[in-house]
Amino acid sequence: MATTKELSVEEKLRALFDLQIIDTRIDEIRNVRGELPLEVEDLEDEVAGLTTRLEKLQSDLVQIEDSIKAKKVAIEDHSSAIKRYTEQQKDVRNNREFNALTKEVEFQELEIQLSEKQIKEMKASIEHKKEVIATSKDRLDQKSTHLKHKKAELNDIMSETQKEESFLTEKSAEYEGQIEDRLLAAYKRIRSSVRNGLAVVSIERGASAGSFFTIPPQIQVEIASRKKIITDEHSGRILVDASLAEEEREKMEKIFAKM
Repeated sequence: MATTKELSVEEKLRALFDLQIIDTRIDEIRNVRGELPLEVEDLEDEVAGLTTRLEKLQSDLVQIEDSIKAKKVAIEDHSSAIKRYTEQQKDVRNNREFNALTKEVEFQELEIQLSEKQIKEMKASIEHKKEVIATSKDRLDQKSTHLKHKKAELNDIMSETQKEESFLTEKSAEYEGQIEDRLLAAYKRIRSSVRNGLAVVSIERGASAGSFFTIPPQIQVEIASRKKIITDEHSGRILVDASLAEEEREKMEKIFAKM
């Protein structure tokens, strides 16, 4: 939002440099965290995936064990049928009935053989799945432990910096409100396109901080006059004189000390 009060060029430069100091401090806090939040997020996703896979493996194991129980029941049924058909053969009246019962007995025996073969295969599958489950559990334990440590590390950093970051974020918004929209948009555009997010820099030993290209003496005089906003022709950064920069740094340090 543009401010209702028209600022002088010097006031605009001071407001911009103050905003840069605040935003740089926020950047430093976030750099301390680095990739840690993303690491934690990736580990959480990995732990969730491993947990789901382990649950699926354990569910498969239960299903196989249930199938083995069912096959054993079927074998008992087939064995009972063989006994029944064998007993019936004693009372047959002709060869045709005897042969029919013999075929039934043979069929039941084949069913038993098939069930026993399937049980053997399923037991082998159980052993394999148990190995996979054990490996998956170990991996899940390792990743869960790693996640726990990374979360603790992140929480420690957050507890140390959250209050300061919240304060600085509010200050950043406050100082943005003092800068006209066009200038603020330029600041953000430059900040997003240059190294280290430095959109406003001071002149140090005749060169612009951040790019270190020498500034011609006449341009340095114009910058020091604070009559217009001047940018570095090499990097596009907004330039301020060293005295203004030092004054604003001291002012902002006092503000930061109140946190």
